[in-house]
Amino acid sequence: MIPDPQKTPIRLRPLPNLIFASRWLQLPLYLGLIVAQGVYVFHFWVELVHLVEAAFGDQQALAQLVKSAGYVPGSDGEIAFNETLIMLVVLGLIDVVMISNLLIMVIVGGYETFVSRMDLEGHPDQPEWLSHVNASVLKVKLGTAIIGISSIHLLKTFINAPNLTEKTMLWQTAIHIAFLLSAMAIAASDRILGGAGASNARH
Repeated sequence: MIPDPQKTPIRLRPLPNLIFASRWLQLPLYLGLIVAQGVYVFHFWVELVHLVEAAFGDQQALAQLVKSAGYVPGSDGEIAFNETLIMLVVLGLIDVVMISNLLIMVIVGGYETFVSRMDLEGHPDQPEWLSHVNASVLKVKLGTAIIGISSIHLLKTFINAPNLTEKTMLWQTAIHIAFLLSAMAIAASDRILGGAGASNARH
């Protein structure tokens, strides 16, 4: 049987082999992000437990929620488990989930793109976006995820507006707009470069 030249590994010279192998230096970084993911999971459950306990009248859990959400009680100083506080806490939980999704995209997509293939073709749990991931696609998806996270933070700011200064709200709005413009610029440049590459391929 004649070996398939496409499947025969290419023997590299020592220096190119060393340079190519240096991509594995990124592995500890991705493992560190997995640890960070675990910390976010722990934080999510701590906040969720406090939310449930506060719903059943636990004042200590309620005080912890007020502190973590940055909510300021009314002029009478009484801490109430109201709709505003619940919305701030739930938005905080959604924020944790979206950051966790961002971490998954960076860990899985970054490893697949820059370190080594994971050979997930045909796996029933393979994410749909991973089948066509590359550096450009990953960049756009990360930009979109960051906009989503920024939107959650901005919504929390508007809900908690009475407890924040106008300067803080203006700066957060400006930063969100900057994220939007950056993501649009990344998507536009990716489309331009992709169209130029396709045109060159036809010629």
